[in-house]
Amino acid sequence: MDLNIKKQRFLVCGAGSGFGKAVAKTLCREGALVLGVSRSEAPLKKLEDEFPGQFSYQAGDLRDASVMDSVAGVLSGEPLHGAVINAGGPPAKGALETTMDDWDEAYQLVIRWKIDLVSRIIPGMINKGYGRILFIESQSVKQPIPNLVLSNAMRMAIVGYAKTLAREVAAKGVTVNVLAPGSHNTPAIERIVKNRSETAGVSLAEARKLMEAGIPVGRMG
Repeated sequence: MDLNIKKQRFLVCGAGSGFGKAVAKTLCREGALVLGVSRSEAPLKKLEDEFPGQFSYQAGDLRDASVMDSVAGVLSGEPLHGAVINAGGPPAKGALETTMDDWDEAYQLVIRWKIDLVSRIIPGMINKGYGRILFIESQSVKQPIPNLVLSNAMRMAIVGYAKTLAREVAAKGVTVNVLAPGSHNTPAIERIVKNRSETAGVSLAEARKLMEAGIPVGRMG
């Protein structure tokens, strides 16, 4: 398959694992130039070795202002063609278990850095008259997931932001979309399985089976 994106520039957040890693590898296989960002450097270095001359990276937490400034500096040259805004979610908790510190931390983890990053990259896309922004969130934006109140609430806020932004920039050649995946075998899902195992007092295998029982095809992606 040829997506006609050879030599086009993309930013992929959370490129060290899960969906971010899969997207980064697919873009590179299509001939794109990818800047990957992740808190862990080792998996990024492996991608750089696998795709020399195509994949480059910045290791660090985008909640850190110095890391955000560094990434923005790398991207300050030729405008991006696309950006995948993706990262893990906050801890699993029920509504009655949370503290205000939990909510403050969840805001920093799920919302603030994403808006900061988009505000830095979208002017270049608008000036170019072309750009693609994709937020990878969760199926919880359609139906809240039990015991994930922080993720449920914060990811819905991103949907509100993305839909508002999409209307403002569509006529300028920039599209903004939200991907809301269900349960897939990623590190994030493994953390949820572990939490449900501990909460229900069952084995990891049993907790996984209980989750899969709620999926129409009976298995995770």
